[in-house]
Amino acid sequence: MPQPILRTDRLLLVPLADRHLDLEVELDSDPEVLRYLHGRARTRDEVLTSHASRMALADKVDGLGYWMAFGTDGGARGSTPPQTEEDGEFVGLMMLPPAHGPDQPDDPTVSDLGYRLLRRHWRKGLASEASRELLRHAFDTVGQRRVIAQTMTVNTGSRRVMESVGLRHVRTFFPSWDDPLPGTEHGEVEYAITHEEWRAARQP
Repeated sequence: MPQPILRTDRLLLVPLADRHLDLEVELDSDPEVLRYLHGRARTRDEVLTSHASRMALADKVDGLGYWMAFGTDGGARGSTPPQTEEDGEFVGLMMLPPAHGPDQPDDPTVSDLGYRLLRRHWRKGLASEASRELLRHAFDTVGQRRVIAQTMTVNTGSRRVMESVGLRHVRTFFPSWDDPLPGTEHGEVEYAITHEEWRAARQP
């Protein structure tokens, strides 16, 4: 099953493709967007490397990967999703790849939820809206067993999104970093939701 185009009330989510590289560069050119990830803007070459990694991860498990989000009027409240990406305004990158990283088991039934929005689209509820659709896709369509999300403990904005879509805090951990960011001393947090928990939360 290839990654499908997904829609929410306000967003069109299009599977990441090579044609989106310039939008990824735009997203990663704002150091504030990357404050809790890299602490600085990234070069085009760095983004190109990340893009290649994302495309490779999207090939590991059918239906999982990365989506570029587009909205009408930037996803303003009351707007409707554009019919095509050309009709919309770029909002951000939405992520649901297989869970990966040195502290993650190689388990194709576990995926990793993430989101990265242009700063002008923050605080509109768009990350939560897209994440709910990605969770539905993960559990209803792909048949995932568990979805996790990780961030720095001090990243309260991202943690609020995780909590708002039903993920619960499962651990705080302290990785070793060669070049730690401010706040690293407080550790990283992992949130998660299982298929059973997600289904139970949807019951009337």
